[in-house]
Amino acid sequence: MSENQNLLAEQRRALIVDEVRRRGGVRVNELTRRLGVSDMTVRRDLDALARQGVLEKVHGGAVPVVEASTHEPGFEAKSGLEPTAKEEIARAAALLVAPGTAIALSGGTTTYALAHHLLDVPDLTVVTNSVRVADVFHSAQRGSGQRQGAATVVLTGGVRTPSDSLVGPVADQAIATLHFDVLFLGVHGISAEAGLSTPNLAEAETNRRLVRSARRVVVVADHTKWGVVGLSSFAALGQVDTLVTDAGLPAEARAEVSEHLRLVVAGEAEDAADA
Repeated sequence: MSENQNLLAEQRRALIVDEVRRRGGVRVNELTRRLGVSDMTVRRDLDALARQGVLEKVHGGAVPVVEASTHEPGFEAKSGLEPTAKEEIARAAALLVAPGTAIALSGGTTTYALAHHLLDVPDLTVVTNSVRVADVFHSAQRGSGQRQGAATVVLTGGVRTPSDSLVGPVADQAIATLHFDVLFLGVHGISAEAGLSTPNLAEAETNRRLVRSARRVVVVADHTKWGVVGLSSFAALGQVDTLVTDAGLPAEARAEVSEHLRLVVAGEAEDAADA
């Protein structure tokens, strides 16, 4: 399959997920008409999305997966969700990083995408509780040698979560002794009422420590995170300086977010570096 076909499949599946979430379910014949593809293509897309755990196939179509507030998908499952949006968010968020600063990256697939865009920013100190994020920098250094200006990476200890974050008392103690200029924070859910939340209680406490140690807090989250509430809230919207999201965030949500913090919509804000 060519790269163009892969991109089209990714776009189709993102549209299917949005339709399922917005309408509470879709039928195969509706999707074939809307997308202009065959019945077999739609069924393959539904099979792929069902394997990722983002929808449930039913006779003739698909419905949303009803998730408990304690449900935490693994890293691989989350990697397949909104990949284009995450890449756009990562590119926009990278513009907020100045050379020579100390930054922190929490665990998550969007911060993982962001890490790849920071490899050429010189003289960074990167604190992270994400095994995946740390490996991005370490792999780059192994591949190119210890180049001048390469990031210094501090990986906290801790207990590994399904999303490959390190949490718990060891991580909390390490973070509490540090201070960084900007924290880039991935979230499970974000809402006006609950603020930032996660289904993992230990991760919530570690995220609280990250927020307290940062001069500025930047949340990187695609539009599907809006309105999602996990088991434990760890920060109010008022504790966040900037939300970097994608163009899928509805107008009413944009207005609500803008009452509390700065909103950067990837692809619509070219002046992010001036933040």
